[in-house]
Amino acid sequence: MTDTLATGAARPDRLRGGRRRERVGPGGDPMAPDPAETPTREGHTDVVLDCGWGRLVFGQTFADQAAVAAVLRSEAAGSRDICIYLRDPHVLVSRLPDELFIDPSLTYRLPLGDHRPTDDVPGLAIRPLADAADADAVNRIYARNGMVTAGVDVLVANARTDRFLHLVAEDAAGEIVGTITGVDHVAVFDDPDDGASLWCLTVDFNTAPPGTGQALITALAARLVERGRAYVDLSVLAENAGAIRLYERLGFYRTSTLCVKRKNPINERLFLPATPEGYDQLNPYAKIVADEAMRRGIRVEVTDPAWGELRLSSGGRTVLTRESLSELTSAVAMSRCDDKRVTRRILAEAGLSVPRGRTATGDDGDTAFLAEAGQVVVKPARGEQGNGITVGVRSPEALAAAVELAARFCPDVLIEEMHPGEDLRVVVIDHEVVAVAVRRPASIIGDGVHEIAELIERQSRRRAAATGGESRIPLDDMTRDVLAEAGHELHDVLPEGQVLAVRRTANLHTGGTIHDVTGDLHPAIADACVAASRALDIPVTGLDLLVEAPDRPEHVFIEANERPGLANHEPQPTAERFVNLLFPGTRAPQRLWTPAGPGGAA
Repeated sequence: MTDTLATGAARPDRLRGGRRRERVGPGGDPMAPDPAETPTREGHTDVVLDCGWGRLVFGQTFADQAAVAAVLRSEAAGSRDICIYLRDPHVLVSRLPDELFIDPSLTYRLPLGDHRPTDDVPGLAIRPLADAADADAVNRIYARNGMVTAGVDVLVANARTDRFLHLVAEDAAGEIVGTITGVDHVAVFDDPDDGASLWCLTVDFNTAPPGTGQALITALAARLVERGRAYVDLSVLAENAGAIRLYERLGFYRTSTLCVKRKNPINERLFLPATPEGYDQLNPYAKIVADEAMRRGIRVEVTDPAWGELRLSSGGRTVLTRESLSELTSAVAMSRCDDKRVTRRILAEAGLSVPRGRTATGDDGDTAFLAEAGQVVVKPARGEQGNGITVGVRSPEALAAAVELAARFCPDVLIEEMHPGEDLRVVVIDHEVVAVAVRRPASIIGDGVHEIAELIERQSRRRAAATGGESRIPLDDMTRDVLAEAGHELHDVLPEGQVLAVRRTANLHTGGTIHDVTGDLHPAIADACVAASRALDIPVTGLDLLVEAPDRPEHVFIEANERPGLANHEPQPTAERFVNLLFPGTRAPQRLWTPAGPGGAA
């Protein structure tokens, strides 16, 4: 897409504030006037022009940069506003680097005084845009070339004013194969420089005859000459070498004009840094952090893609991260989460609720605790991803087997009283609740045709595809034990519609699913989670609890994770809040958790 702008020779008799000093180049030759330094006529201030695909903000008509910022901030979703001819645009962008950026385009100007039309393209007619059918055809070309489309009514209405010169190129068959838009600055704000702009020059590359783009430019220039305009300006991406060669061949020359745009999804490729080497090898938990950092213009280095390690830099600050774990988490805080026994002790000393438990000793004390609790959970004191955990142990024989399994992953084994309820994960960042989810064990749904083993394999493939390979259901002894407890074997055919859990724990790495309940969290649980993060003195943590229901106050803490998977909690702003913590100077307005109920909303 071609953007454009324009001005012309000075007209001192029409200027507010007296005669402008003539500008000269290094060789003493007169230079074209700088529109940003041109005073505007009385009554033409804060000029904004709706073009359908977005608005042109004429910076030279604004006395206050804050007013320009307010206009750009009011940009409609799906639109692309452009501020042109702003004096000192770099100053405005430096004040709002999270919201605005300097467009990486070059501005070219064509003097119209000596303009001579070129030969016509055979079979091509250039005419004004006339009606909705023409506007629809223009939008089809815009869409085909990846440009922002415009409202049909707006295009037609604009074409009927003297502010716009909407032209279309029609081939011999009557099909519209190209379009160009001119903006007459004199008609818009009585421009003392007699300027004009060229916008949205594009053609249908499949059907337009060679020379269509050039024909549109020269046709627009001829109409501007008839109006007495002095210059027409356009901006073009610096990487568009082919278009630049065309403009220079037609007599355009470079100027120093810059454009300011708002950081929005349409403009992302213009302001986001280049994708770093190794990015494609990152897992979803590291990639979501890299994406958020790059969105803000933070430099991202992938230092170890397999490990999920990044080096993030902004200004003079550099932070190393591994997924959601960063240098801001101290080694002490990490060790408190690493050993579940230490986690339990710290939370209990802070007055928080944890299940009764003990370290396995392999003697009568273990069986006595089992007899008292009735049902227990056995887990390695240190470990992750649900490895070595056995849920629902009821007999001394099962206890001995569960302790032996857990000891394969860690010599220290924890036995805890089992609490019924839903498995809740609460992500706390900077001591504020950001996301809450119920986690459920992997399950399958019978179809009356396929064996349980095949249903598990199918569900496992779906989970792997949805999580970038992070979640799979293992066909191991634990899965077979869960099936046996339900009265099934792997070769059984499950009746149609029957739901069957195939794992005891809700761990995501073994096929568990996660369901967002952030808006339902009871305030008592939220307060307890914040207190837990402060007791552990950890800036980012994923707290696992068992609850009767997310919207009820009853709960017990099971463990704390120093590296929670932020990608598991969309649409909650986990990555956004994590990068806010790392780089406070780049933070966007935050969405905080608020309790459900009267006066509260998630």
